[in-house]
Amino acid sequence: MPELLKLYRWPIIGGVTGLVLAMLLLTIGFWKTLILLLLIGIGTAAGLYLSQTGLLDDYFN
Repeated sequence: MPELLKLYRWPIIGGVTGLVLAMLLLTIGFWKTLILLLLIGIGTAAGLYLSQTGLLDDYFN
């Protein structure tokens, strides 16, 4: 079973992502889903930037 999950890891991740996206579209609508995905992307990019530059580490230390 673990080797099967390792072999089909990316199709499984893609399928789960598609399922979650479809559920969001059906429950909250297109525009709210689009705004949610945009804000998640901005938050992820900001977190990655802060992690790489170490700005908050310098501030809190």
